Amino acid sequence: MTQPGQWGDLRNRLISGAAMAAAGVVLIWLGGPWFTGLAALVSGVMIWELSRIVVPAKKTEAIVLGLLGAVAVLAAREVPGVYALPVLAVPALLGVALLQRTPLIFMAFALGILVAGYGLSGFRDAYGVVWLFWLVLVVIATDVFGYFAGRLFGGPKFWPRVSPKKTWSGTIAGWVAAALIGLLFRSFTNAGPDLPWISVALSLASQMGDIAESALKRKMGVKDSSALIPGHGGLFDRFDGLLGAALFMLLVAQLVYVPEVRF
Repeated sequence: MTQPGQWGDLRNRLISGAAMAAAGVVLIWLGGPWFTGLAALVSGVMIWELSRIVVPAKKTEAIVLGLLGAVAVLAAREVPGVYALPVLAVPALLGVALLQRTPLIFMAFALGILVAGYGLSGFRDAYGVVWLFWLVLVVIATDVFGYFAGRLFGGPKFWPRVSPKKTWSGTIAGWVAAALIGLLFRSFTNAGPDLPWISVALSLASQMGDIAESALKRKMGVKDSSALIPGHGGLFDRFDGLLGAALFMLLVAQLVYVPEVRF
């Protein structure tokens, strides 16, 4: 049964979500330096938020690390591939030295953020725009269907110790939505017949990204990564699922052949 105020954050979530989606679609479509700039900006902001989650009092250090994270993504795109990881590792290593708290956790999340930003920018150039739209739509569908199904149906929690609000009904609804996105893209592109179940796997990776960030905030005693986005908290709160899905997609691309998908 729905409760009063259950949908109280919906209006802000819809407005800010629509604005971010519109900006993202345009910049993904433009590609090149436009999308690289977006990836660097988002990565830098997420590094800033991560630093504030780990040590809220070190505000100056968080700003420095955020700026360095954005620069690292841009710089990594300009060097030969073999040098990209060392460049991306610089903000993570400096953060360990400056913040001096949970070093392994900070480094793992920081490297994940920076590798995803760098990797998505290169992936867009190498494989075209369709895969990026597929990725974003699977993540959005997982989040939206999971949100509404969880609020409407409730039921047993998926992982209550880590993410108290996430239910099995919302989780499964996200998988169904992802499969539908896969079927939709298979219908008007040259993607293969495996796309629906791959979409479900991507949906699960997105949910794991969400849970990983929830676990981090729970460990650090933080509710939101920041207050940048009305109804959503911070970019890390909004893009945690995209981070998990992106890392999964980039890993798969290293293991199997990924064709350029066309309309």
